Amino acid sequence: MSDQATGAATETFVAHRNLLFTVAYEMLGSAADAEDVLQETWLRWVEVDLEQVRDQRAYLVRITTRQSLNRLRAMSRRKEAYVGPWLPEPLLTAPDVTEDALLAESVSMALMLVLETLSPTERAVFVLREVFDVDYDEIAAAVGKSPAAVRQIAHRARKHVDARRPRQTVSARQTREALESFRRVLETGDPQGLLDVLAPDVVLMSDGGGIKQAAPRPIAGADKVARFMIGGLGKNKSPITLAPTVVNGSPALVVHLDGEIDGIMAVRVEDGRIIGLYYVRNPEKLSRVASETRLTLR
Repeated sequence: MSDQATGAATETFVAHRNLLFTVAYEMLGSAADAEDVLQETWLRWVEVDLEQVRDQRAYLVRITTRQSLNRLRAMSRRKEAYVGPWLPEPLLTAPDVTEDALLAESVSMALMLVLETLSPTERAVFVLREVFDVDYDEIAAAVGKSPAAVRQIAHRARKHVDARRPRQTVSARQTREALESFRRVLETGDPQGLLDVLAPDVVLMSDGGGIKQAAPRPIAGADKVARFMIGGLGKNKSPITLAPTVVNGSPALVVHLDGEIDGIMAVRVEDGRIIGLYYVRNPEKLSRVASETRLTLR
C-alpha cells in the first residue's frame, strides 16, 4: 500500500475508532480484548483496496464484528476456567454517555451480563441490530449468515434479552441517590440502614478473578448481602473510602483501600432500592477506571 493510501486508511480508521471500540466492547465485555480486536481490524483494514469499498464505516464494522466473534469464542473457554463470577470490565465513561439513554443502557453492567447468556452469533446480531441499528444485509455479511437467518436470530435474541433485562428505566439521578444512601450506610456500618437501601431480593456478584478475595458465587437476599458487605469491610484494617464516579454510563462507586483503587461497585436500581450489586475487584479489570473511555454509537 502506498503512503497516500496508508494515510487515507489511517484517517478513516481513526475517525471511526471510538465506534469500533464500542462495538467490540459490547460484544466482548472486555476492554483489553476490544483493544486487541481493534489492532486486528487495523491490520486487515490496511490491506483493503479502499477504491473498492462503497461504505468504509460499514466495512470497518464488518471486520470488527468478525474479529470480535473469533475472540468471543476463544473467551468462552477462558471464562469456563475463571475463578468465581465473571463481570464485564468496567470503563470510566464521560458524563455525556449518561445522557444518551440507548448507549448508557447498552453498556450497563446489568445488560452486559444479560448479553453473556447469548451465543456468540446471537450476541453479535443483537448488538449490531438493536444497539447500532445495522441493517440485516450488512449483519448477514458480518456474521456469515443469510439475511433470513439473521432475522430469525435477531428475533430470538431480542426475545431472550427482553425476558431478562431490567424491568424499569431508572434515571441517573435515581441511581445516584440510591448509591449515596448506600455509601453513607457502608461508611457508618449501619446494618439496618443497609437493609433499607437494599431490595429484599438483591443479588450481589463480586469478581476477584482468583487474585482478590470475592464471593465464589452470587449472593442473594438483603440479609446475606448486608452481612457480606459489612463483614468484608470490617476485616480491612487500612482506611477505606468510597467515592462517586461514572462507570459504563451509570453512577457507581470507586473503592479506595489505603489510597489505592481496590474495586468498582456498580448497581442496578428498582423502586429506589438496589436490586443488583456488581463489585469488580480483579486488578486486571481495573485499568480503564483511571481515565475516560470514549464510547459512541455513531
